Amino acid sequence: MTETNQEYSSALPPPCEVPGAWPPPAPPRRLLLHVTLFVATILTTTTAGALLEGVNLVRSPWLLYRGLPFSLSLLAILTAHEMGHYLVSRRHGLEVSLPYFLPGLPLPPLPGTFGALIRIRSPILDKRALLDVGISGPLAGMIFTVPILAAGLLLSRVLPPSPGVEESLQLGEPLLFRALSYLILGPVGADDLVLLHPVAFAGWLGLFITSLNLLPVGQLDGGHVMFALFPAWHRVISLACLVILGLCGIFYWPGWLLWAGIMAFLGVRHPPPACAWITLNPLRQILGVITIIVFLLTFTPVPFKLG
Repeated sequence: MTETNQEYSSALPPPCEVPGAWPPPAPPRRLLLHVTLFVATILTTTTAGALLEGVNLVRSPWLLYRGLPFSLSLLAILTAHEMGHYLVSRRHGLEVSLPYFLPGLPLPPLPGTFGALIRIRSPILDKRALLDVGISGPLAGMIFTVPILAAGLLLSRVLPPSPGVEESLQLGEPLLFRALSYLILGPVGADDLVLLHPVAFAGWLGLFITSLNLLPVGQLDGGHVMFALFPAWHRVISLACLVILGLCGIFYWPGWLLWAGIMAFLGVRHPPPACAWITLNPLRQILGVITIIVFLLTFTPVPFKLG
Protein backbone atom coordinates (compact mmCIF):
# COMPACT_ATOMS: atom_id res chain seq x y z
CA MET A 1 0.00 0.00 0.00
CA THR A 2 1.25 3.48 -0.78
CA GLU A 3 0.42 6.70 1.01
CA THR A 4 1.16 9.94 -0.78
CA ASN A 5 1.27 13.51 0.45
CA GLN A 6 0.25 15.10 -2.86
CA GLU A 7 -1.99 18.15 -2.65
CA TYR A 8 -3.71 20.41 -5.13
CA SER A 9 -1.84 23.65 -5.75
CA SER A 10 -2.03 26.63 -8.04
CA ALA A 11 1.74 27.06 -7.89
CA LEU A 12 3.88 26.52 -10.95
CA PRO A 13 4.58 22.81 -11.55
CA PRO A 14 8.08 21.48 -10.92
CA PRO A 15 10.21 20.59 -13.91
CA CYS A 16 9.36 17.23 -15.48
CA GLU A 17 12.74 15.67 -14.90
CA VAL A 18 13.76 12.71 -12.81
CA PRO A 19 16.63 13.68 -10.47
CA GLY A 20 19.98 12.32 -11.50
CA ALA A 21 20.71 10.78 -8.11
CA TRP A 22 18.50 8.70 -5.84
CA PRO A 23 17.22 10.47 -2.71
CA PRO A 24 19.21 9.86 0.49
CA PRO A 25 18.27 6.79 2.56
CA ALA A 26 16.33 6.95 5.82
CA PRO A 27 18.24 8.37 8.83
CA PRO A 28 19.45 5.82 11.46
CA ARG A 29 16.82 6.76 14.05
CA ARG A 30 14.00 6.17 11.59
CA LEU A 31 15.71 3.02 10.35
CA LEU A 32 15.55 1.64 13.90
CA LEU A 33 11.78 2.14 13.90
CA HIS A 34 11.41 0.19 10.65
CA VAL A 35 13.55 -2.68 11.97
CA THR A 36 11.66 -2.78 15.28
CA LEU A 37 8.28 -2.95 13.56
CA PHE A 38 9.53 -5.66 11.20
CA VAL A 39 10.88 -7.81 14.05
CA ALA A 40 7.63 -7.34 15.99
CA THR A 41 5.66 -8.41 12.92
CA ILE A 42 7.81 -11.53 12.56
CA LEU A 43 6.95 -12.42 16.17
CA THR A 44 3.21 -11.80 15.85
CA THR A 45 2.84 -13.61 12.51
CA THR A 46 4.92 -16.55 13.74
CA THR A 47 2.67 -16.78 16.79
CA ALA A 48 -0.39 -16.72 14.54
CA GLY A 49 1.15 -19.41 12.34
CA ALA A 50 1.88 -21.66 15.32
CA LEU A 51 -1.70 -21.30 16.53
CA LEU A 52 -2.93 -22.18 13.03
CA GLU A 53 -0.88 -25.37 13.34
CA GLY A 54 -2.72 -26.20 16.55
CA VAL A 55 0.23 -25.51 18.86
CA ASN A 56 -0.60 -24.74 22.49
CA LEU A 57 1.97 -22.04 23.16
CA VAL A 58 1.11 -21.91 26.87
CA ARG A 59 2.07 -25.55 27.36
CA SER A 60 4.70 -25.80 24.63
CA PRO A 61 6.19 -22.36 23.89
CA TRP A 62 9.28 -23.99 22.34
CA LEU A 63 7.07 -25.08 19.43
CA LEU A 64 6.72 -21.47 18.30
CA TYR A 65 9.03 -22.28 15.37
CA ARG A 66 6.20 -24.25 13.75
CA GLY A 67 4.63 -20.93 12.84
CA LEU A 68 7.61 -19.89 10.71
CA PRO A 69 6.36 -21.36 7.40
CA PHE A 70 3.24 -19.18 7.61
CA SER A 71 5.12 -16.15 8.90
CA LEU A 72 7.92 -16.24 6.34
CA SER A 73 5.49 -16.88 3.48
CA LEU A 74 3.25 -13.95 4.40
CA LEU A 75 6.15 -11.60 5.10
CA ALA A 76 7.77 -12.53 1.78
CA ILE A 77 4.58 -11.42 0.00
CA LEU A 78 4.26 -8.20 2.01
CA THR A 79 7.95 -7.37 1.64
CA ALA A 80 7.91 -7.96 -2.12
CA HIS A 81 4.84 -5.73 -2.46
CA GLU A 82 6.25 -2.82 -0.47
CA MET A 83 9.80 -3.08 -1.83
CA GLY A 84 8.35 -3.02 -5.33
CA HIS A 85 6.80 0.35 -4.50
CA TYR A 86 9.95 1.51 -2.70
CA LEU A 87 12.48 0.68 -5.41
CA VAL A 88 10.36 2.03 -8.27
CA SER A 89 9.62 5.21 -6.32
CA ARG A 90 13.32 5.80 -5.72
CA ARG A 91 14.05 5.00 -9.36
CA HIS A 92 11.74 7.88 -10.27
CA GLY A 93 13.53 10.19 -7.84
CA LEU A 94 10.74 10.28 -5.26
CA GLU A 95 11.36 10.79 -1.56
CA VAL A 96 9.90 7.62 -0.05
CA SER A 97 10.07 5.87 3.30
CA LEU A 98 11.10 2.30 3.91
CA PRO A 99 8.16 -0.04 4.56
CA TYR A 100 6.36 0.28 7.88
CA PHE A 101 5.26 -3.22 8.90
CA LEU A 102 2.23 -3.22 11.18
CA PRO A 103 2.09 -6.00 13.80
CA GLY A 104 -1.38 -7.18 14.77
CA LEU A 105 -3.16 -9.54 17.13
CA PRO A 106 -2.02 -13.16 16.58
CA LEU A 107 -5.47 -14.66 17.10
CA PRO A 108 -6.45 -16.96 14.20
CA PRO A 109 -7.98 -16.40 11.76
CA LEU A 110 -6.27 -13.00 12.21
CA PRO A 111 -2.81 -13.30 10.61
CA GLY A 112 -0.86 -11.32 13.21
CA THR A 113 -0.35 -8.26 11.03
CA PHE A 114 -2.31 -5.36 9.58
CA GLY A 115 -0.04 -5.36 6.53
CA ALA A 116 2.57 -2.78 5.62
CA LEU A 117 2.79 0.61 3.93
CA ILE A 118 5.25 3.16 2.63
CA ARG A 119 4.98 6.94 2.53
CA ILE A 120 5.79 8.93 -0.59
CA ARG A 121 6.65 12.44 0.55
CA SER A 122 7.31 14.10 -2.79
CA PRO A 123 4.88 14.77 -5.66
CA ILE A 124 4.61 12.28 -8.51
CA LEU A 125 5.43 14.30 -11.60
CA ASP A 126 3.84 12.40 -14.48
CA LYS A 127 1.59 9.49 -15.40
CA ARG A 128 4.55 7.26 -16.20
CA ALA A 129 5.80 7.44 -12.62
CA LEU A 130 2.24 7.20 -11.30
CA LEU A 131 1.55 3.99 -13.20
CA ASP A 132 4.94 2.49 -12.36
CA VAL A 133 4.45 3.15 -8.65
CA GLY A 134 0.88 1.83 -8.75
CA ILE A 135 1.62 -1.47 -10.52
CA SER A 136 5.00 -2.26 -8.99
CA GLY A 137 3.75 -3.36 -5.57
CA PRO A 138 0.89 -5.64 -6.65
CA LEU A 139 2.86 -7.26 -9.48
CA ALA A 140 5.93 -7.82 -7.29
CA GLY A 141 3.73 -9.29 -4.58
CA MET A 142 2.03 -11.63 -7.05
CA ILE A 143 5.40 -13.00 -8.15
CA PHE A 144 5.67 -14.43 -4.63
CA THR A 145 1.97 -15.04 -3.97
CA VAL A 146 1.35 -17.51 -6.79
CA PRO A 147 4.17 -20.00 -6.00
CA ILE A 148 3.52 -19.71 -2.25
CA LEU A 149 -0.17 -20.47 -2.79
CA ALA A 150 0.67 -23.37 -5.10
CA ALA A 151 3.12 -24.85 -2.58
CA GLY A 152 0.58 -24.45 0.20
CA LEU A 153 -2.13 -26.20 -1.81
CA LEU A 154 0.23 -29.12 -2.38
CA LEU A 155 0.48 -29.42 1.41
CA SER A 156 -3.28 -29.11 1.95
CA ARG A 157 -5.74 -31.97 2.37
CA VAL A 158 -9.20 -32.73 1.01
CA LEU A 159 -11.48 -34.56 3.44
CA PRO A 160 -14.73 -36.35 2.53
CA PRO A 161 -18.02 -35.10 3.95
CA SER A 162 -18.43 -35.77 7.67
CA PRO A 163 -21.59 -35.12 9.71
CA GLY A 164 -19.53 -34.44 12.82
CA VAL A 165 -17.59 -31.47 11.42
CA GLU A 166 -18.21 -28.29 13.40
CA GLU A 167 -19.00 -24.94 11.83
CA SER A 168 -15.78 -23.28 10.68
CA LEU A 169 -14.54 -20.22 8.85
CA GLN A 170 -14.64 -20.61 5.09
CA LEU A 171 -12.56 -18.52 2.72
CA GLY A 172 -13.83 -17.05 -0.51
CA GLU A 173 -12.41 -18.37 -3.75
CA PRO A 174 -11.14 -15.75 -6.22
CA LEU A 175 -10.83 -16.96 -9.81
CA LEU A 176 -7.06 -17.41 -9.51
CA PHE A 177 -7.46 -19.46 -6.32
CA ARG A 178 -10.08 -21.67 -7.99
CA ALA A 179 -7.83 -22.28 -10.98
CA LEU A 180 -4.80 -23.23 -8.89
CA SER A 181 -6.94 -25.35 -6.57
CA TYR A 182 -8.38 -27.28 -9.51
CA LEU A 183 -4.95 -27.84 -11.06
CA ILE A 184 -3.35 -29.02 -7.80
CA LEU A 185 -6.16 -30.62 -5.78
CA GLY A 186 -8.38 -31.69 -8.65
CA PRO A 187 -12.18 -31.49 -8.58
CA VAL A 188 -13.46 -30.93 -5.04
CA GLY A 189 -16.99 -32.02 -4.16
CA ALA A 190 -19.48 -29.48 -2.87
CA ASP A 191 -19.55 -31.22 0.52
CA ASP A 192 -15.83 -31.97 0.72
CA LEU A 193 -13.72 -30.10 3.24
CA VAL A 194 -10.39 -28.59 2.17
CA LEU A 195 -8.01 -28.18 5.10
CA LEU A 196 -5.70 -25.40 3.94
CA HIS A 197 -2.10 -25.59 5.07
CA PRO A 198 -0.95 -22.35 6.78
CA VAL A 199 1.32 -21.66 3.79
CA ALA A 200 -1.74 -21.85 1.52
CA PHE A 201 -3.54 -19.47 3.87
CA ALA A 202 -0.61 -17.06 3.53
CA GLY A 203 -0.96 -17.31 -0.26
CA TRP A 204 -4.70 -16.70 -0.01
CA LEU A 205 -4.02 -13.62 2.12
CA GLY A 206 -1.63 -12.47 -0.61
CA LEU A 207 -4.52 -12.59 -3.10
CA PHE A 208 -6.81 -10.75 -0.69
CA ILE A 209 -4.25 -8.04 0.07
CA THR A 210 -3.58 -7.57 -3.64
CA SER A 211 -7.28 -7.16 -4.41
CA LEU A 212 -7.72 -4.61 -1.60
CA ASN A 213 -4.81 -2.54 -2.84
CA LEU A 214 -6.03 -2.68 -6.45
CA LEU A 215 -9.51 -1.36 -5.70
CA PRO A 216 -9.80 1.57 -8.16
CA VAL A 217 -10.48 4.20 -5.53
CA GLY A 218 -8.68 7.40 -4.54
CA GLN A 219 -4.95 6.96 -4.01
CA LEU A 220 -4.88 3.21 -3.50
CA ASP A 221 -2.62 1.35 -5.91
CA GLY A 222 -5.64 0.68 -8.11
CA GLY A 223 -6.53 4.37 -7.95
CA HIS A 224 -3.05 5.28 -9.19
CA VAL A 225 -3.39 2.83 -12.08
CA MET A 226 -6.85 4.08 -13.06
CA PHE A 227 -5.80 7.72 -12.95
CA ALA A 228 -2.75 7.00 -15.11
CA LEU A 229 -4.84 5.11 -17.68
CA PHE A 230 -8.16 6.99 -17.54
CA PRO A 231 -7.65 10.31 -15.73
CA ALA A 232 -10.96 11.79 -16.89
CA TRP A 233 -12.89 8.79 -15.55
CA HIS A 234 -11.05 8.29 -12.27
CA ARG A 235 -13.58 10.04 -10.04
CA VAL A 236 -16.55 8.28 -11.66
CA ILE A 237 -14.83 4.90 -11.37
CA SER A 238 -13.96 5.57 -7.72
CA LEU A 239 -17.55 6.48 -6.83
CA ALA A 240 -18.90 3.47 -8.74
CA CYS A 241 -16.48 1.21 -6.87
CA LEU A 242 -17.69 2.57 -3.52
CA VAL A 243 -21.32 1.92 -4.52
CA ILE A 244 -20.49 -1.63 -5.61
CA LEU A 245 -18.61 -2.28 -2.36
CA GLY A 246 -21.57 -0.96 -0.41
CA LEU A 247 -23.90 -3.36 -2.22
CA CYS A 248 -21.46 -6.22 -1.62
CA GLY A 249 -21.46 -5.25 2.05
CA ILE A 250 -25.27 -5.40 2.20
CA PHE A 251 -25.75 -8.64 0.27
CA TYR A 252 -22.49 -10.59 0.74
CA TRP A 253 -19.92 -9.60 3.39
CA PRO A 254 -20.52 -6.77 5.90
CA GLY A 255 -16.81 -6.00 6.05
CA TRP A 256 -17.07 -4.25 2.70
CA LEU A 257 -19.25 -1.58 4.32
CA LEU A 258 -16.44 -0.76 6.74
CA TRP A 259 -13.86 -0.75 3.95
CA ALA A 260 -16.04 1.47 1.76
CA GLY A 261 -16.53 3.86 4.68
CA ILE A 262 -12.78 4.10 5.29
CA MET A 263 -12.09 4.85 1.63
CA ALA A 264 -14.88 7.41 1.48
CA PHE A 265 -13.39 9.12 4.55
CA LEU A 266 -9.92 9.17 2.96
CA GLY A 267 -11.41 10.63 -0.22
CA VAL A 268 -11.91 9.53 -3.80
CA ARG A 269 -10.09 12.45 -5.43
CA HIS A 270 -6.67 11.98 -6.97
CA PRO A 271 -4.35 14.97 -7.48
CA PRO A 272 -3.21 15.26 -11.09
CA PRO A 273 0.51 14.91 -11.76
CA ALA A 274 2.30 18.18 -12.46
CA CYS A 275 3.24 17.11 -15.98
CA ALA A 276 -0.12 15.66 -16.99
CA TRP A 277 0.59 16.04 -20.70
CA ILE A 278 3.21 13.28 -20.67
CA THR A 279 1.54 10.12 -22.03
CA LEU A 280 2.07 6.42 -21.40
CA ASN A 281 3.89 4.30 -23.94
CA PRO A 282 2.23 1.06 -25.20
CA LEU A 283 4.23 -1.16 -22.81
CA ARG A 284 3.02 0.76 -19.78
CA GLN A 285 -0.55 0.68 -21.09
CA ILE A 286 -0.31 -3.11 -21.44
CA LEU A 287 1.09 -3.46 -17.91
CA GLY A 288 -1.75 -1.30 -16.62
CA VAL A 289 -4.33 -3.55 -18.28
CA ILE A 290 -2.56 -6.63 -16.88
CA THR A 291 -2.81 -5.12 -13.41
CA ILE A 292 -6.56 -4.60 -13.85
CA ILE A 293 -6.84 -8.27 -14.87
CA VAL A 294 -4.90 -9.23 -11.72
CA PHE A 295 -7.51 -7.37 -9.67
CA LEU A 296 -10.35 -9.27 -11.36
CA LEU A 297 -8.56 -12.58 -10.72
CA THR A 298 -7.93 -11.88 -7.02
CA PHE A 299 -11.18 -10.21 -5.92
CA THR A 300 -14.00 -12.13 -4.27
CA PRO A 301 -17.25 -10.57 -3.00
CA VAL A 302 -17.34 -12.97 -0.02
CA PRO A 303 -13.84 -13.25 1.47
CA PHE A 304 -15.02 -14.88 4.71
CA LYS A 305 -18.10 -16.77 5.83
CA LEU A 306 -19.10 -19.34 8.43
CA GLY A 307 -20.21 -22.71 7.14
